[in-house]
Amino acid sequence: MTDLYTPTERTTATRYRQRMSYQRDKAHAILDEAYDCAVGFVVDGEPRVLPNLHVRVGDTLYLHGSTGARMALAARGDGIPVCVTVTLLDGLVYARSQFNHSANYRSVVVVGVARPVTDPAEKARFLAVLADKVGAGRAADSRPPSRQELAQTSVLALPLVEVSVRERAAGAVDDPEDRDLPHWAGVLPLRTVAGPPVTEPEVTAAPPAYLPGAPSAWQTPAVMTGRHVRLEPLTPGHLPGLFEALDDDEVWRFLPRPRPASPAELADEITTALRDQWEGRRAAWAQVDPATGTVIGMTSYHDIDTDRKAVGIGHTLVGRRWWRTGVNTEAKLMLLERAFDVLGAERVFWYTDIRNERSQQAIARLGASRDGVIRRHRLRPDGTWRDTVLFAMTVEEWPAAARRLRDRLDAG
Repeated sequence: MTDLYTPTERTTATRYRQRMSYQRDKAHAILDEAYDCAVGFVVDGEPRVLPNLHVRVGDTLYLHGSTGARMALAARGDGIPVCVTVTLLDGLVYARSQFNHSANYRSVVVVGVARPVTDPAEKARFLAVLADKVGAGRAADSRPPSRQELAQTSVLALPLVEVSVRERAAGAVDDPEDRDLPHWAGVLPLRTVAGPPVTEPEVTAAPPAYLPGAPSAWQTPAVMTGRHVRLEPLTPGHLPGLFEALDDDEVWRFLPRPRPASPAELADEITTALRDQWEGRRAAWAQVDPATGTVIGMTSYHDIDTDRKAVGIGHTLVGRRWWRTGVNTEAKLMLLERAFDVLGAERVFWYTDIRNERSQQAIARLGASRDGVIRRHRLRPDGTWRDTVLFAMTVEEWPAAARRLRDRLDAG
């Protein structure tokens, strides 16, 4: 196998030949990065161009469809001639003249005859690879197709033989006489960004780490289990138990937001936490009784700074029936162990309302030092400004604090 595809009459450029190439690795990279393609074919003498999902396996491009679709029906027997295009738009190019506006992009064109895949095993392999394309590990984390579903699925295999790559990655190309014009010229980069996952209401599992765009380990809550409490990734499935545990004015007394009046309002809190988590600002856990599965409360890492290896512990809410038990101490110990021993944090910090003496005493008992007061830091629900007390623990202070916390839990 050579490093280049052989140009043919159908893949040779007639214009802008400097943008054309036949490099195998470039073509593969573009096909692998893109999730969708456009497939052109002819039916009854008329052209059709349809969007399609694809996946590359070696030097074969597989196309997904339904057995009842026009393309699948036309491909029965010896296959169907197709033209497949994939384009990744990398930027908009603004020139001083409208004529010279352009775009930066990477694209692949493949032409050939796509054969129908009839072997159930080959179909199943394609579907598994397609599942893993949208998240490495998804094939193992989902149900494989049934025999009936395989029969309803059309798969076409297109050999990567006649393949060309076209790309542009440059700034504006203005005519010399236009370069003194006062208009702005330049490139506006574009990129595809995964947004926060929207979990189905009845799903209790957390969004998996293999989803495209998933945050780093700092923003990915891991399951941690102790004697008094289990920390598990917060999901909408925790909502009923959270509302029952936290439906108490005293729990929300010193927080910068009012007590949710209904499960729907608390659901907004969970949605915000999960959005912040996906965007890298937070990692949110539900606190659960490890023996009964009863939801106790919630807690988070926040203000995550991976460059400086610093993280806050907060957004902590615990039902009042679990106050003055081992829950808070053990939960904080597990969060500190993860921060210092797993993630390599240099500093962990806490914020608390200056009026919340109970919280300040609890944080101090963890071994954190009172570093100061941030005045007029946040607005309270009543509209007054909150002065916030800042506590912190450094990596040098952590070993001694860990011993004290473990001794306290063992004694209690």
